[in-house]
Amino acid sequence: MRIIVTGGGTGGHIYPALAIARGLKEARPEAEILYVGTRHGLEARIVPPTDIPFKGISGAGLKRGRWAQNLLALAQTAQGFIQAWKLLREFRPQVVVGTGGYASFPLCWAAGCQGIPVILHEQNAFPGLANRFLSRKARAVCLTFKEAAAYFPSKVRTVVTGLPIRPEILKADRSRCRQELGLKEDTFCLLVVGGSQGARSINKAMLPVLSYWAGREGVFIWQMTGPREFEPYREQVKSSGIVLGKCGNIILEPYIYHMEKALAAADLVVGRAGASFLAEVLARGLPSILIPYPYAAGQHQEYNARAVAQGGAAVLIRDEELKGGRLLETINSLIANPQRLKYMALRARTLARPQALEEIVEVILEHI
Repeated sequence: MRIIVTGGGTGGHIYPALAIARGLKEARPEAEILYVGTRHGLEARIVPPTDIPFKGISGAGLKRGRWAQNLLALAQTAQGFIQAWKLLREFRPQVVVGTGGYASFPLCWAAGCQGIPVILHEQNAFPGLANRFLSRKARAVCLTFKEAAAYFPSKVRTVVTGLPIRPEILKADRSRCRQELGLKEDTFCLLVVGGSQGARSINKAMLPVLSYWAGREGVFIWQMTGPREFEPYREQVKSSGIVLGKCGNIILEPYIYHMEKALAAADLVVGRAGASFLAEVLARGLPSILIPYPYAAGQHQEYNARAVAQGGAAVLIRDEELKGGRLLETINSLIANPQRLKYMALRARTLARPQALEEIVEVILEHI
């Protein structure tokens, strides 16, 4: 049994692809699995250190308004298609699995042209351009959000599976993680995450929140600022009169390396609306305040956030609406309303798909 998994350009495409590759290996230990991505993409750094073999081909993404770069990108994609065609002839996979991004395009399109079954996974409520186009060659498209089905041709088989998440997210013990933080059972834990690089707008909106709650009992705030923003933001916090070493209920970190512990300890999450992060928040049954990244391709984060908010599990605040203390007002209103938080947590658990990986693997194996 031979399977190719492909996807890249961003971590949002790579990590689900790796999870699927490992899930397939666990379900079929005898399977030979190959990860194919672009030679210079993020996947070329992330995948090789894992136990999944990696093969690089040419490819590049398109950028709006940059016609010269786009001509070069199209030339690289054409070259990648030729390389993918040869690779498929040599490796002879029974199925190709694509998770989107420009890295998946040449291989999935070549596979479809050769009659090899193609299965896609779409992470967002508004599908990416690559997956929308590739769906014409796909036997099935696995969806994270049911809302995404409307953007694919009606003849394409879509299956709502959810997004595969790391097993440690589900295994983290809440009581143990809170004990490590020194939190009492009745202390409310607010987790603030602006994405892996942080978010300046969210950090700025959090200053009034920190000023209001600094030194008060009953609420603990754990905020990830992003590596670049950490030192400047810490100075802003200091300038606002907050002495972090003395207030006792605020932790600022450039990056949270053990997100499973942070999510396990949290009672409310403030963050962006990337698909992978949302899947983890929902899997933990956490209410959230979602502030979509306004420059995400196709505004897909806003579509993600809207789907979760309409499902009753989140409050949606657009980036431009953060001015005037809106975030502080929203946080305080939720802290003061335990019944609403309880309902949002229930809705989060309802929307979550903790068995996503198993369901995706099942769909893939149907076509072998």
